[in-house]
Amino acid sequence: MPEKTGLDRYAALRLENQLCFPLYAASREVIRHYRPHLEALDLTYTQYITMMVLWEEREISVKLLGQRLYLDSGTLTPLLKSLEAKDYVTRTRSETDERVVLVRLTEKGLALQERALAVPAGMRACVRLTDDEAATLYKLLYKLLADEKGI
Repeated sequence: MPEKTGLDRYAALRLENQLCFPLYAASREVIRHYRPHLEALDLTYTQYITMMVLWEEREISVKLLGQRLYLDSGTLTPLLKSLEAKDYVTRTRSETDERVVLVRLTEKGLALQERALAVPAGMRACVRLTDDEAATLYKLLYKLLADEKGI
């Protein structure tokens, strides 16, 4: 092991000094807490957030859906196939531009929204933050995401 000096030149490589690590670990923990709630809906976390966008939009292009969810097409395509197999969504080409694939919510997908209402309350009970702390964290995380997109 190298000798330490007054100024540890490797301090930047310590796990405790990485912003990415607590973000990664917290994300994994939050998703782990989602699992029992989402298993009742037969959804993965990524399918759930996809459905949330569709419950808002009812129809959206695959490109815009990927942008909203920060997912690439390699992740989104199999995810949408799975949701389509469950009859929650349909995918069709746009009539005005055949290069555009539209994702539409089905009646069965819309009905799932009612069952999903309990998920946010169940998750809120798992997060040990005050409302003010949660609001601050939310703002900071979206600031990081906006910085990444160059917004």
